[in-house]
Amino acid sequence: MADPQKKKSWWKMCLLLLVVFAAVGGAIGWYKFFREEPQPEWVTATPDMRFKYGSIGAEHDAGIPYWIFFVLPRMFPEKLPGPGGYASLGVGWEQGQELPIGFTKKVIGFPRVANNCASCHTASYRKSADENPVFVPTGPNHTLNLQAFFRFVVDCAKDPRFNADEIMSEIALVYELPFLDRLIYRYVLIPITKKRLLEREAQFKWVYHKDFPLWGRGRDDAMNLTKYFLLNWPMDDTIGPTDMPSVWNLKKYRPEKGMLMNLAGDSHDARSVIIDSALGLLSAAPHDPEDFMRQIDWLVQYLSEIQAPKYPFPIKQDQAKSGKEIFDNHCATCHASERTGTRVPVEEVGTDRERLKSWSKQAAIESNKVVRNFGIERRGLVEIEPSGYIAAFLDGIWLRAPYLHNGSVPTLRDLLNPVAERPKVFYRGYDVFDSVNVGFVTQGPEARRVGTKYDVSERASGNQGHEYGVNLSAAEKEALIEYLKTL
Repeated sequence: MADPQKKKSWWKMCLLLLVVFAAVGGAIGWYKFFREEPQPEWVTATPDMRFKYGSIGAEHDAGIPYWIFFVLPRMFPEKLPGPGGYASLGVGWEQGQELPIGFTKKVIGFPRVANNCASCHTASYRKSADENPVFVPTGPNHTLNLQAFFRFVVDCAKDPRFNADEIMSEIALVYELPFLDRLIYRYVLIPITKKRLLEREAQFKWVYHKDFPLWGRGRDDAMNLTKYFLLNWPMDDTIGPTDMPSVWNLKKYRPEKGMLMNLAGDSHDARSVIIDSALGLLSAAPHDPEDFMRQIDWLVQYLSEIQAPKYPFPIKQDQAKSGKEIFDNHCATCHASERTGTRVPVEEVGTDRERLKSWSKQAAIESNKVVRNFGIERRGLVEIEPSGYIAAFLDGIWLRAPYLHNGSVPTLRDLLNPVAERPKVFYRGYDVFDSVNVGFVTQGPEARRVGTKYDVSERASGNQGHEYGVNLSAAEKEALIEYLKTL
């Protein structure tokens, strides 16, 4: 008969081993999937660097494992708009940086890549075709093809080549993963990433709508993004692509004076806009609400204080002085008065109405409810039906081309012409600056090669309206343009 004491000791040993194995397994699991490391110090060394590369927490739910992100353009180049990998999407990419501006890398168990606000809100320009680009944080990214990026990640996941064998083979060509990491990528990360990207297909359905024109470079469809990402609404027949906005000097918006934000006055204040935009990048409730709100507080402060960039070319000061008088007489009523930052009825300004149709009072009510359920308090979205567009502040207007809310007018000079004389077709997204007309070069071989075609006859792309200043003389227009460069 077995010794009861020895049997009891044997079970204790087994139990102890199980506890040890469980503890070791838990520690390895935590280390490989959940440990969170701070980003390198260079990321937070300056406010501009933090804005361009700092995490806002999107890596938790919206992040893509680094090595999958790295090899996708190598495996699926045909799904990009052109050669050059991610650069073909028009992302801003500083020399020497591992990732484009607005793409964040953070270790949460394993390195993950996500986005922050800078991906859409960092402008770039070149003074000439043979110079390197100048990047301007908080400016509108007029080169980014956001719709193409959305399509790219979903199209990759739908491809049968998106499988562990082929992705692991591609990774092995550039980096030898440690043994345990190879197992994790093969059996966990690749299958889960494929599943999550395919789940996005329903949210991205409207970006494939065959009857909708493509957004092209420098535009998004912000309110539909909110409807389909935050609310998971069924797709409707609305489309409202608009230019990426500048987000510098947000303290100029004064809610207490009746000013609203977003192109159609959809939001009460800067804090609400920043929260809602960040939630869109997270694609979920914040993983760490306290940290999320700390990031929001920092962004509010940074975006409130940073000023518009100065015009980088010589300005004819005498002509600009004459132009200020013209501005005061013909433009200031909307753009430098109590009306600035408030909604102008669309019947008055006469611009394309489609953007207004893409949002509604009910969508605002539902969105505010969702954010409250996240435990986040903000003034939020304006719960009325959209009826017009905001009379814009003009600080840094030289870098905000193309013009009007939908980016349908290439240059300031074109905007001072009657609708019939404005360009009907042009190419947007080329970054060489046109200092004569104030905007970007939109015609010619390079503009056609790099840019995306914009046709004002397509839906939501009309260039009608805002016919202010069209009757000025040629000399007056020259002076006015010269003054606008100074803002």
